[in-house]
Amino acid sequence: MQLGTLPGDQAGGTRAVLDGVMAPRLPRPHRDDVRIALAGLLGGLLIWGVGLGTRTARDPLVLMEGRWPILLPLVVTAGCELLRRVRPRTGLLIGIAALTVDCVTRGNLATLVMFTDLVYAAVLYGPPATARRIPWITGLLSVATAIVPFAVWQVPEALLIGVVVGLVTFTPAATGLIVRNHRDAADSARLRAEQTALLAEFDRTQAVTSERARMARELHDMVANHLSAIAIHSTAALSLDDPDTSKRALGVIRENSVAGLAEMRRLIGILRDSGGDLEPAAAPTLDGLGALVDGARTNGLDVTLDTDTDHAALPAPVELAAYRIVQESLTNALKHASPGRVTVALARRDSSLRIAVTSPYGDHGGLGGPRAPGSGAGLVGMRERVALLGGTFTAGADGAHWAVRATLPLTEAEAEGEDV
Repeated sequence: MQLGTLPGDQAGGTRAVLDGVMAPRLPRPHRDDVRIALAGLLGGLLIWGVGLGTRTARDPLVLMEGRWPILLPLVVTAGCELLRRVRPRTGLLIGIAALTVDCVTRGNLATLVMFTDLVYAAVLYGPPATARRIPWITGLLSVATAIVPFAVWQVPEALLIGVVVGLVTFTPAATGLIVRNHRDAADSARLRAEQTALLAEFDRTQAVTSERARMARELHDMVANHLSAIAIHSTAALSLDDPDTSKRALGVIRENSVAGLAEMRRLIGILRDSGGDLEPAAAPTLDGLGALVDGARTNGLDVTLDTDTDHAALPAPVELAAYRIVQESLTNALKHASPGRVTVALARRDSSLRIAVTSPYGDHGGLGGPRAPGSGAGLVGMRERVALLGGTFTAGADGAHWAVRATLPLTEAEAEGEDV
């Protein structure tokens, strides 16, 4: 096996990756933490330079005489400030050790102040468990350092020890907890606002999509019937050299063109913000089935209508859906059915309206294909209308006939009509 040498740039990248795996890098301190550490160190050096201390040389706690021991806890505490965000618990533990050393020297006020900031940062930036425990620990420590010395020395001044410990430990811990709670509450409120905005945008998109689908169904159902009749009769007029037949075909074409144009204008009037003189048309009802069937007969279909339904007692959404289903079924029969009778039947059974449209199914009268092109959107639109009302829909060949059957529940439609 032959071994090769990596190029220099790839070798350097490989060493960097290996170094990162073998020795994880400490996160870089925040710029504000660097400024805090420098300010604390410089302030402590200034206090040290003028000879100020938190205790006198005669204090019994001062075990390390001289001025130089004061610098060790000062420098260590300033270094811990660099960890206040990236490693808050580590910084606090080292800071406790540094403060312990500072207590046996003459002390430096800057070391004490920086330690309180480490307690505050540990609660604010540390894990949630740390943020909950530190206030309890510092509170108990403050109470203990007040009660125990008072019980031993029996002098009121001993209570001041607990007060000082509370100011140094519990006060910054409680402040950090309050700030953290406010920050978490603000983050939660912002997250809820973002989620609400996303839900509102999703609802708006869904509403636009639903409205576009509804308008697509309306446009298809209103215009497809007329355009299919125009296509079929124009084909007949072009293919037959008979003046009378061509004249009748042109008459049907004109009627369907005018009717289709009128329905398009009404639809545009609905879509416009201001319809002007174009008044929106009322939704069609089952009372118009007779005219719909007459129009289909004019277009050349042999249609019979059988209905025993009281149209006035039906909910408006059911009437509209039933009308459009019958209209689209007649359009499909005009384009695809073989010669023969087309039957339209509507019946109310229990709490539902049942619709059945059957037409001859075969070889399209020897033409070898449909009399007008179709896109398949009609069946999709009918199925969507039925699904919106919670009904059932089937369409397909049933022996020598093509059958479209739909069942529309009335109770759900009444509820939807009340909601609208």
